[in-house]
Amino acid sequence: MAHLRLALNQIDATVGDLEGNTESVLHWTRHSVAQGAHLVAFPEMMLTGYPVEDLALRASFVEASRSALVALARRLAEEGLGETPVVVGYLDRSEETTYRLGQPVGAPQNAAAVLHRGEPVLAFAKHHLPNYGVFDEFRYFVSGHTLPMVRVHGVDVALAICEDLWQEGGRVPAAREAGAGLLLSVNASPYERDKDDTRLELVRKRAQEAGCTTAYLAMIGGQDELVFDGDSLVCDREGEVLARAPQFEQGCVVLDLDLPAAAPEPPSGTVDDGLRIAHRTLSAEPLPAREPEVVGAQAPRLDEEEEIYTALVVGLRAYVAKNGFRSVLIGLSGGIDSALTAALACDAVGPENVHGISMPSRYSSEHSRSDAAALAERTGLHYRSVPIGPMFDAYMESLGLTGTAEENLQARLRGTALMAVSNQEGHIVLAPGNKSELAVGYSTLYGDAVGAYGPIKDVYKTTVFALAHWRNRIAAERGQTPPIPENTLTKPPSAELRPGQVDTDTLPDYDVLDRILALYVDHDEDRSEIVARGFDRGVVEKVLGMTDAAEYKRRQYPPGTKISSKGFGKDRRLPITNRWRGRAGSAG
Repeated sequence: MAHLRLALNQIDATVGDLEGNTESVLHWTRHSVAQGAHLVAFPEMMLTGYPVEDLALRASFVEASRSALVALARRLAEEGLGETPVVVGYLDRSEETTYRLGQPVGAPQNAAAVLHRGEPVLAFAKHHLPNYGVFDEFRYFVSGHTLPMVRVHGVDVALAICEDLWQEGGRVPAAREAGAGLLLSVNASPYERDKDDTRLELVRKRAQEAGCTTAYLAMIGGQDELVFDGDSLVCDREGEVLARAPQFEQGCVVLDLDLPAAAPEPPSGTVDDGLRIAHRTLSAEPLPAREPEVVGAQAPRLDEEEEIYTALVVGLRAYVAKNGFRSVLIGLSGGIDSALTAALACDAVGPENVHGISMPSRYSSEHSRSDAAALAERTGLHYRSVPIGPMFDAYMESLGLTGTAEENLQARLRGTALMAVSNQEGHIVLAPGNKSELAVGYSTLYGDAVGAYGPIKDVYKTTVFALAHWRNRIAAERGQTPPIPENTLTKPPSAELRPGQVDTDTLPDYDVLDRILALYVDHDEDRSEIVARGFDRGVVEKVLGMTDAAEYKRRQYPPGTKISSKGFGKDRRLPITNRWRGRAGSAG
């Protein structure tokens, strides 16, 4: 057996910030080497951020990434860090000199490299390219066709990138065939509800299939709609967990491993899936096995509500900070959606950077005004009240609107007021719509749908209530003031656009609505399948009809944090002009 101290840097990256990402790699490499690491790793596409989307199609960006990699290797050596191999993800291009079907010469690649003694000594591209959900990697990249391996202190380390573990075949069985002592996968795997359990079972299974200790390094932070939750893992060849990093926390996992010493002759040839072994020996002599000084620790898992809430906070914080904003603006109605959005914002950027505006109309109840004011007092956010009555009266005198047009005018006046204040004072507006409302079109374009970001866009209404109750409970347990007024939690949801209005005048009970939507939106079941589960046929017809008709509204809604397996936007993509209706077909 041979000894190896591995450092997994579970850190954040910003798309396009080559300089800033480089500095992060340097900082955490210094930290890793100070901890005595023999091999240091960083996440997938660390230098460029992930996902780069159409930036991958810009030759100038690809070349800038390649240059940044070379410069990073040189700086590591100049700082005296060059003797420690560093694995880092970046954007590369194919070096194929001849055209092959689907792989043009010089095509972009999702790649990683091993940096050692001032230069990239081994570069490789992701073999399995994902093309589902939010992933469009077939659009941008071509595959790598090697099994990259480096010998570090007498241990053969096989290398992989994210999807290489999620799909069957390829580099996992190839690592076994090549006799690897360690399989290291660098990843930028976005967060989804319950994915941590799926990820754990995946890494356990792949470690057993690879026949060696397997390390899964994940990114943390946020990029547009995506959140990365970390949760890096190391499992031994039997699938037992040796170490597990915290969720949503930046840091370095250092772990002492006793691994099989490599055979005298380096592996070569072609292995599983036609992969050609690309092997580099960096340090041939093994370090003797010894009692580990740094042993594995397993960070406690977050419970469901805390996990989701934290993901929403991280996503919002990243969007605000990475886009150069300092403060946010929210319309406070006294309802549960704006209250939860405000609580998230206060936790994400601090209440001193959160501005709330109450915009009562003639139909606003007294409790909606008092609940908005109470929320502001509980959280410490900046608060003001701007009645829209005079504006409403002026429009009505000019236009003479009635019915739905009159109701929606109130929402649009509030949207205009929010955008005007945003424009004047520099705050970005947060849209408070939830996934239930977005699904059925229960929102007003250019009204409550205005904004730069929708923090709860992918959160069903029933989960909105669950998160609000959780946030208040946690505050009470910590001896803090619960941020959300009790009346906001208990009163019937209402847009208050006409006297006595409640959401159930238009929609089914949210518990029923959300269960139907989860089947239709998230799981693509049709009407007959949903009715067969025991739901009322008329209710199903209504919900599916509203959902189909609202596609044009959803296209115009701002981006928001994705927490489900199928969020509106990149995940669920349907044509606006569409005569195929999910409610069609027999119900049996």
